[in-house]
Amino acid sequence: MSPANASENLYYAVWATAWGPMGAAVGPAGLREIVLPHYQFDQIEELLLWHHSGSTRDEAHFEAFIRLSRDYFNGRRVDFDSLACDLPPEGTFKGKVLRACRSIAYGLTCNYGRLAEQIARPDSARAVATALAKNPLPLVVPCHRVIYADGRAGGFSAPGGVELKKRMLQLERRGGQRS
Repeated sequence: MSPANASENLYYAVWATAWGPMGAAVGPAGLREIVLPHYQFDQIEELLLWHHSGSTRDEAHFEAFIRLSRDYFNGRRVDFDSLACDLPPEGTFKGKVLRACRSIAYGLTCNYGRLAEQIARPDSARAVATALAKNPLPLVVPCHRVIYADGRAGGFSAPGGVELKKRMLQLERRGGQRS
């Protein structure tokens, strides 16, 4: 994460979900970072303040995301498409990868090679995996839905690692109720 620009309005929040506390940071262009359930409340707050110094705690900027994330971890089928995200420019490799990943619907998976094909870079499956390993917005940019071609889970760089990825995939396989 790059240090926050002092002239920007940056906010963060930490909240409870059925799987534990999670948090996020937002700037003028949208969500900048999401911390999935793994840490304690104070650890998440410290992490977000470290990555986004000068930010202010204000849950009002996260009302929709808080509701959607709670629904998600309670096993409800949700869609995060309405949330603005501060992603790399569309013309960059990472920007293309994250946008393509964001289009993977709830309950579906895609392999790294297929995602590479979707961005017209069919020989870049490893580079796609590397870009996803640096995804600052897990859940909203659902990199947990990207798996190996043979069906194995693959990697997951969010705290909680591959076990958290598998739990999230299991939750989605159960189908979830519409929220």
